[in-house]
Amino acid sequence: MRQFDEFHAPGAGAVATQSPLSAGRKGFAGVIVAVRAEAQASGGLAASEIERRLLEMGFVEGAPVEILHEGFLGRDPIAVKLADRTVALRRREARAVIVDPA
Repeated sequence: MRQFDEFHAPGAGAVATQSPLSAGRKGFAGVIVAVRAEAQASGGLAASEIERRLLEMGFVEGAPVEILHEGFLGRDPIAVKLADRTVALRRREARAVIVDPA
């Protein structure tokens, strides 16, 4: 059971295969293809700091991920199975994790 909020590339009309982990719903599974935060990172942290923290937690290229749980208010935070551990993550940080659906 894989659920995913599909989005379209601007002007292309085709569904993108890679997208941010934050767009996924409970049950989504995929593989990390990149970790890249936006220049204007939210929460007062620099984009490089968010990337560093995610990499230290194990969000590395090629790692399998699965969204196990979503919070009640605004579906935030999310519980993510990352390889052999479970990690809680805010959706604004999950935007920096680019995944390819499994």
